[in-house]
Amino acid sequence: MKSTKSQIKHHRLGKNIFKQNVAFFLLSLPAIVWVICFNYLPMFGVVIAFKDYNYTDGIFGSPWAGFKYFKYFFSSNDVTVVMRNTLGYNLFYLFLNQLAPLFVALCLYEITRKSVKIYQTAMILPNFISWVLAAYIGYALLSQETGIINSIIKSVGGEAIQWYSEPKYWPAILTLFSLWKHTGMSSVLYYASLCAIDANLFEAASIDGANRFKQIIHISIPEILPVVCVLLIMAVGGIMGGDFGLFYQLPRNSGALYSVTDILPTYIYRLLQKGNLSYGSAVGLFQNLVGTVLLLVTNTTIKKISPENSMF
Repeated sequence: MKSTKSQIKHHRLGKNIFKQNVAFFLLSLPAIVWVICFNYLPMFGVVIAFKDYNYTDGIFGSPWAGFKYFKYFFSSNDVTVVMRNTLGYNLFYLFLNQLAPLFVALCLYEITRKSVKIYQTAMILPNFISWVLAAYIGYALLSQETGIINSIIKSVGGEAIQWYSEPKYWPAILTLFSLWKHTGMSSVLYYASLCAIDANLFEAASIDGANRFKQIIHISIPEILPVVCVLLIMAVGGIMGGDFGLFYQLPRNSGALYSVTDILPTYIYRLLQKGNLSYGSAVGLFQNLVGTVLLLVTNTTIKKISPENSMF
């Protein structure tokens, strides 16, 4: 009886919430339809990963292949390089792309509000530059014949470096470009969270003798920890992916650099370009399944440690 009353109460509460927010639900309807049409309805296409797909027979008429293409991938010579690059870069960026924006946000919070607008605008602008344009900026810097960096090296008596055929330089180049493009925009969320902290907390800490560094450690960071956890969960969920433009456009798809620039998204893209749809779908399905599992595991772990900081 109590259970029935509880269900009726929740049902009425749900109807009231819908009535009160019907305008917001209608505003979100186009986005919901878009997500369903482009993210959920095409999901039946994962069956291609288990078939010898050909255009004549279509998706459902193509012969069944089972786990053939998964076996191809795990037994190929490419799997070691691709997985090493994907996991290596993403594990490194997992911490770098969390710490750098957090550090920038904390620094911005300590300066005057008038100055912060100038610094924020300057740092956010690279985020709106496409990777195609960023690749041309990179080429203007790194071109062997006309690049700015090689021109400086030659002006002091050095030899020009063939940047696009020397893999050893590219881990550092990719990291610098990633920081340049993403740090400013990522810091906005942290900065907004800092601005939402009650100013009375800082005043009380100052009266008790806490300097700015102690206030950051004991007030700022703990207060924005929920945001850090949510972004961390999302980053772990994407650890099997990567920024396609960074690893494909910036190195100009140079084959000489595949040993340090080839990650799962670029590898899948080249497979699809060659018409290996079944093979590319199998690798893509593996990538997404692992990413989903990692996201759920990370969220569950954080939920057990600190339930209020989990995503769901």
